[in-house]
Amino acid sequence: MAEDIQTKLKNYKTAPFDARFPNQNQTRNCFQNYLDFHRCNKALTAKGADTSVCEWYFRVYKSLCPTSWINKWNEQLEAGTFPGKI
Repeated sequence: MAEDIQTKLKNYKTAPFDARFPNQNQTRNCFQNYLDFHRCNKALTAKGADTSVCEWYFRVYKSLCPTSWINKWNEQLEAGTFPGKI
């Protein structure tokens, strides 16, 4: 399975279609992948496992989200005021 993920990451160009977000507006898709990345990272770090599988979520949200949103969310995470549940 790890090889499959590594192959997908190697061939990654842009975010693929996600059936959960069929509309043109990809704001929720952006936010959900941001949350998924941080949840994945937190869960695997707590277990002491390799967090490289979380890189998929990172690449998806980096290609969908405006940089200003990401910077704002990162600042909120550091300040403890982020509105999402991670």
